[in-house]
Amino acid sequence: MNADFAIRAEGLTRRFGALMAVNRVTLAIPRGQIYGFLGPNGSGKSTTIRMLCGLLRPSAGEVSVLGYAVPREAEALRRKIGYMTQRFSLYEDLSVAENLRFMARIFSLPRSAHDVRLGAALRHYRLESLARRRVVNLSGGEKQRLALAAATLHDPPLLFLDEPTTAVDPQSRRDFWDNLFALAAAGTTILVSTHYMDEAERCHRLAILDRGRLVAEGPPRTLMRDLDAVVLEIETPDPQRAGELLRAQPWVRSVAQLGTRLHALAARDAVQPLEAVRQRLAAAGLEVRVEQTAANLEDVFVAATGFNRDDGAAGHG
Repeated sequence: MNADFAIRAEGLTRRFGALMAVNRVTLAIPRGQIYGFLGPNGSGKSTTIRMLCGLLRPSAGEVSVLGYAVPREAEALRRKIGYMTQRFSLYEDLSVAENLRFMARIFSLPRSAHDVRLGAALRHYRLESLARRRVVNLSGGEKQRLALAAATLHDPPLLFLDEPTTAVDPQSRRDFWDNLFALAAAGTTILVSTHYMDEAERCHRLAILDRGRLVAEGPPRTLMRDLDAVVLEIETPDPQRAGELLRAQPWVRSVAQLGTRLHALAARDAVQPLEAVRQRLAAAGLEVRVEQTAANLEDVFVAATGFNRDDGAAGHG
């Protein structure tokens, strides 16, 4: 597999009995980039990450991660990756420094390097003043910084992050992403799953998963530019009634109310969707102002996961 890619997967599949959690997913993740997984609960994000890490055996498909064949060479791969889970997994009864020293031993770092690595991690992630504090007494953002420090203590070339910013405040999320960009700039490849649209838009490339299937993939701006729908902004004195009327139209694929406005997706093959909206609402006695606007990432997500749904698949995580 091409050395320019940190991860290559062909036909990656995982079944749990009759449930198809991941359904023939194919990935090519370049080195040194932040690659995002975006998807609803049950779309297969966490299951896919666990298979790529070698923690879960695929039912079918071929996987190469950093040149290692997974799952056959999973044990060797684990020394080369960092993994941060959604749920905080370090020891809360230990101090910050004690947790990092424990992780240094887990990663088999030379004892002569422990103090240097720990000191660098404490400084870089702004944990120096917290080094002796027990983890149970840390805030959510502080625990998040500690978890990232622990996951990168051995300087891995590949970092897996499974919804790492859940339940932290917006400033902590921004700080966390500043750290991710610094890691990527230094050459680390990062695979991060998220359900936040603003985080997904920060990724260099993005894969949208839905019920185990890969339904969209590419740079976020490209996905927004190439959306196969017309995006409409609608202002009317009665947005709730207007929304009900529009949802009943076969050419309207999605309607969301944003304050006093409506944000709608219409099929591209609809005949003059702006005029069709005006006519339909005017016929119901509603004043309306309609304009076409650029798609955002939420539009892409809705289009990829909400159109033409069937009962063919389901996912874990």
